[in-house]
Amino acid sequence: MHGPADSVESRQQLTAAWRVMVLDRNPDADVRDLPGLAVRWADCRFPFWNCVTLTGDGAGAGLVRRRLDEAAEIMRSKRHPGFLWVFEDLLDEEARAALGPAAARAGLAHAFPGTGMAGDLLPVPEPAHPDLTFVRVTTGEHLRAFADLNSLAYGFPLEDGRDGLVWSALWKNRVYACLGVRNGTPVACAATMEVEDRLFVLLVATDPAWQRRGYGEAVTRKALHEGAAATGATRATLHATAAGAPVYPRIGFEPNSPMRFYALED
Repeated sequence: MHGPADSVESRQQLTAAWRVMVLDRNPDADVRDLPGLAVRWADCRFPFWNCVTLTGDGAGAGLVRRRLDEAAEIMRSKRHPGFLWVFEDLLDEEARAALGPAAARAGLAHAFPGTGMAGDLLPVPEPAHPDLTFVRVTTGEHLRAFADLNSLAYGFPLEDGRDGLVWSALWKNRVYACLGVRNGTPVACAATMEVEDRLFVLLVATDPAWQRRGYGEAVTRKALHEGAAATGATRATLHATAAGAPVYPRIGFEPNSPMRFYALED
């Protein structure tokens, strides 16, 4: 069972983590907490760093329509595209039923579904995989490989991922970012970061040519192991795409927060 409290945790993890990520990418980023909306917009080419989130709890249909209009207006004012994140359990029943039509009226198109997950699962044993060695991201070369894997996995141009990550010092120290390397070539990656006494999982990706071999699960376990050893955290959270959702329960995560991602219509 899941409910609004789980979605509140999931939303708070997002807004807290993305404040750090976005300001790391752009110290002059649009980072605001407005009535019913959290803006975390680096306005860079990496679309995951451009984010608006509905934050009201139990919002009704009329209020959600207004918030969607406001979010779309903010998104249209930006140079680079991004996503609106909606945690469905934070809307009342009428608003959930009307969400699709209301988003369409605001000029927003459903991009993909997601699922917030959490679990008191840490620490996890140090993982092993017969095909992989694990490398902690500490150099610019490592971070470029991490960025490229995300671009490949999510269908972005390589320069978009690099624009979001390769210059960052944060990702080489505060973030526990790991590569899964097969025969000298990075094929999967995952990261964790401490956010409000939890480990938040970030940017899990596998090269499409090497999917369905357990590489994503293995490198996620490694990032969790490294983060828990360094921080002592016992709880972890993440937001999964449909492709990744079957992987995380095997680690111990429980799905608890249905989500929708919206982008501006072309």
